[in-house]
Amino acid sequence: MDIEGYARKGLRNNDPELEDKLTQRILEIKDTSEKHARNLAKAAIVEAKATLNVEGDVLRSTVSGVTMGEFGVGSRGLGDFYAHEKIAEVIGKTSAAVDTTHLDDSGAVLNERGDGYIIVTIDGIHSRLSDFPFLAGFHVARASLRDVYAMGSRPVALLSDIHVADDGDVAKIFDHIAGITTVSELTGIPLVTGSTLRIGGDMDIGERMTGGVGAVGTCTELTSRVQTQVGDVILMSEGAGGGTVSTAALYYEMHDVVEETINIKFLDACEALIASGLTKHVHAMTDVTNGGIRGDAKEISRTAGVKLVFDESKMRPLVNPKVLEMLEKLEIDYLGVSLDALLVIAPPEYAEQIIQVVKDVGVDIDIIGEIVEGSGAEIVIDGKVCDFTPRFRESAYTPIKKMIGDEEPRDFEEMKEAIDKAAKEASEKKKRVMEMIRGK
Repeated sequence: MDIEGYARKGLRNNDPELEDKLTQRILEIKDTSEKHARNLAKAAIVEAKATLNVEGDVLRSTVSGVTMGEFGVGSRGLGDFYAHEKIAEVIGKTSAAVDTTHLDDSGAVLNERGDGYIIVTIDGIHSRLSDFPFLAGFHVARASLRDVYAMGSRPVALLSDIHVADDGDVAKIFDHIAGITTVSELTGIPLVTGSTLRIGGDMDIGERMTGGVGAVGTCTELTSRVQTQVGDVILMSEGAGGGTVSTAALYYEMHDVVEETINIKFLDACEALIASGLTKHVHAMTDVTNGGIRGDAKEISRTAGVKLVFDESKMRPLVNPKVLEMLEKLEIDYLGVSLDALLVIAPPEYAEQIIQVVKDVGVDIDIIGEIVEGSGAEIVIDGKVCDFTPRFRESAYTPIKKMIGDEEPRDFEEMKEAIDKAAKEASEKKKRVMEMIRGK
């Protein structure tokens, strides 16, 4: 619970019972005395009041009037993709070889010699795995390495960032690190540094954990999405999901499915491709994560200016049978959730070599589609061509997500206008602060 946020909202509403209410909220969550809870509530109110009305560019926040949940940010659908496009606008043009405008798995900059690239990525833990720190660590570490491998790069190091709320058990940190280093030791890629903090310091009570894992790699040839070309074929490896599938299994009490996600097949497949030298012939690679293959297809199409055509009959057999059975039983669209499979986009003459190399390390893979002229994506299901547009949010995979739904809000266009305005204001603020610093 964010007691600072609670106090600030009460002050804005001139709530005369704020101190009593906040004291009771604290006692509901924190194992402490009423005296300590009241003192904490009073201190929180004092601090919130001190920052309630601030002035100046550095202190005053940009406000859009649209919340993260309303716009679907983080929910891997249309709202989330739009927000990420705006993030790229605020960042602006950079000197990177691959930056946020490419919507790729990782960023890339030229090394000092100019004969290769340094690849950098960061992944946040799945928000619903807070109570399962080992699982959260395993999946976020694997996701971070996937993103580096997907750029045709061999990872060289991992780094972590862990935040646990004030009442969380310290052992959460150790369990989380154990999950990260399970992947680290299996792949031989060391965890070299990190940060460990409390969420919000004294202002967030409860046991929630969050954080992320970053990875760094090097390569001489990039396999970024922008290189996708008309005439290429699309290959996909087998996938059993990661944090998303684990979350669905946990919150629908199908816990045995979680174990299906514990593997490093994606990493093995990428390592084999790099070792074989075939990545120099690959145009693009990505992992099936953000909004499932629906979301990945949209991003690739937008970045490369091409159309993707998929054959569903080739895709279904590549999904772990136990995972697919669960998703279909729960009426979760397997094409709209993270499968953690590898997508490889390459000229057709290299397809068989790629398939053989990946199968040789025990990972199934097949051609599932092709790249044609046009834009967007379509999929052939039972001989019928169907639209393949991502939804407003990724497939609802927990009871709460099903309750919220994935339909586009009626005022989505109005919200987009507010988001546009906020992004523009943030960019202008950046310029003003830079001018202030340069003038000192």
